[in-house]
Amino acid sequence: MKPKVAFFSFSSCEGCQLQALNLEDQLLSLLDIIEIVNFREAIDDKLENYDIAFVEGSISRYSDIPELIKIRNTAKVLVAFGSCSSQAGINAIRNRLRPEEANAMVYGDRAAWVETGHAKGIDEFVKVDYYLNGCPMDRREFIRLVKAAASGIPFIIPKLPVCTECKLRGNVCILEDRNTLCLGAVTLGGCNAICPAYGHPCVGCRGILPDANIEGMAELLRHHGASDLEIEHLYAMYNYGRISLLTARAASR
Repeated sequence: MKPKVAFFSFSSCEGCQLQALNLEDQLLSLLDIIEIVNFREAIDDKLENYDIAFVEGSISRYSDIPELIKIRNTAKVLVAFGSCSSQAGINAIRNRLRPEEANAMVYGDRAAWVETGHAKGIDEFVKVDYYLNGCPMDRREFIRLVKAAASGIPFIIPKLPVCTECKLRGNVCILEDRNTLCLGAVTLGGCNAICPAYGHPCVGCRGILPDANIEGMAELLRHHGASDLEIEHLYAMYNYGRISLLTARAASR
């Protein structure tokens, strides 16, 4: 029998699920090896019995936690789907404020009605079997991961920086050539350096490498004219949930 697959979302834009739908004909070929039983963006069915769960979005409400735990207890395999679920992502920008302060800025006098706290990655609450990084996730990696999860084999993302992929593509370095602030040297690769290849800097959406030289990267950015505040904001855009702003600030001096 084909493994049953379900998709779920918490605090997110659901862009990763849209990326999966954009596979079109390739998605149809995946249906030869999996059966999708819960996918709000694509089907009306909502079966409660599934083998593989793709979870998009960060956890930002207390009421999210029991639902996430239920998904974990049901699924044999749980996938953190995109940067919001794997590292809290862009949602974690608000973590520098107390929840009540952030809510007041957005909801005004109705803030007391809102149950929203700090954004966190799902692995702070449950065990994650696979990570699919990126904002949005990379469709080629998604296909590989589905095949790996359906077959019960390892899914490995090489621990190489985006800079390596830039060099393999023959890209001109945005940081050195255009003096554009870029985090490619400390960001986990796997995206084939898609942003620099189209003239945009890497902003770290795939997460900072575990052994990245944060201090050296900050020093290099300062050499290219970045202020402490610019470095702080660059690290915080996608990685506040994993890297302290104090660490980034200290590294920039």
